[in-house]
Amino acid sequence: MTRKPTKPFSIGGIEMDNRVVLAPMAGICNSAFRLTVKEFGAGLVYAEMISDKGIVMKNEKTLSMLYIDERENPLSLQIFGGEKDTLVAAAKYVDQNTSADIIDINMGCPVNKIIKCEAGARWLLDPNKIYEMVSAVVDNVNKPVSVKMRIGWDSDHILAVENAQAIERAGGAAVAVHGRTREQMYEGRANWDIIRDVKQSVSIPVIGNGDVETPQDAKRMLDETGVDGVMIGRAALGDPWMIYRTVEYLESGELKPEPSVREKIDVCLLHFERLAQLKGEHVAVREMRKHASWYLKNIRGNGRARTVINQIEDANELRAYLNLFAEEAMAKQDEIVLV
Repeated sequence: MTRKPTKPFSIGGIEMDNRVVLAPMAGICNSAFRLTVKEFGAGLVYAEMISDKGIVMKNEKTLSMLYIDERENPLSLQIFGGEKDTLVAAAKYVDQNTSADIIDINMGCPVNKIIKCEAGARWLLDPNKIYEMVSAVVDNVNKPVSVKMRIGWDSDHILAVENAQAIERAGGAAVAVHGRTREQMYEGRANWDIIRDVKQSVSIPVIGNGDVETPQDAKRMLDETGVDGVMIGRAALGDPWMIYRTVEYLESGELKPEPSVREKIDVCLLHFERLAQLKGEHVAVREMRKHASWYLKNIRGNGRARTVINQIEDANELRAYLNLFAEEAMAKQDEIVLV
């Protein structure tokens, strides 16, 4: 009898095909982006963080952020808030009205407007509050509950181990750890040693996050920390091949080549079409400006292209310009080869 291969890790019974996880990035991880990354092989994708109060108040824009394409699963939908009643109510709504597999609580966002709401990274100073909030959510939903957190508030207040243990005691099914403090924001280096300490202190799955910029970094994080999964965020912006190349490298040891210019533009256009379907062409053109600049990174002539794209208002004009840019960039590459 052929034995079914074991999945790399699972969260509350939700099994992942591999150890590569897409991070929740505010203003980025909508369905159009997530699906594009998912098709490059991510084992788990996270939705961008969503306000608990926005959900509870049935804010139209907030509720639209709950949209999930069935091809994205398994998916973790992240909520944030500072008050137990609204956090629980929002979690119950997600539990009963979405196809998310996992409900994640944000405990790492470092920006002031979130901190002022007593949410995000503010929780990192109080393991007791973490226990109270997580246990309240766990008790009121059927889906597994996880937490994404940072290692601490600042270098003098690093409570990563205590906080992870509080999450586990509260019934949390997993924890993702970004190896920076709130004070660091996105600067400096991520501390993988503390991520390893967290992994050794709890029995629930731990996902490591921070400074994973190459497939080799992902393998090194797994080897050095023992985490169950590796979370990739900024390195996937305009580069879903980073996800594919990391999955391949972890599974076979083979480092796949970087994509061609034409491949980059084709996926950029696919991403745009999905964004247009999700939000309408007018909004999609504006939102695609930042994504296009990421897709064009390291391609000759990208500086001028970004300037042009930032002036474009029409969807057909954007499509035409991206195709023209690809043709010109490939022609320049041919010229370089011939020389």
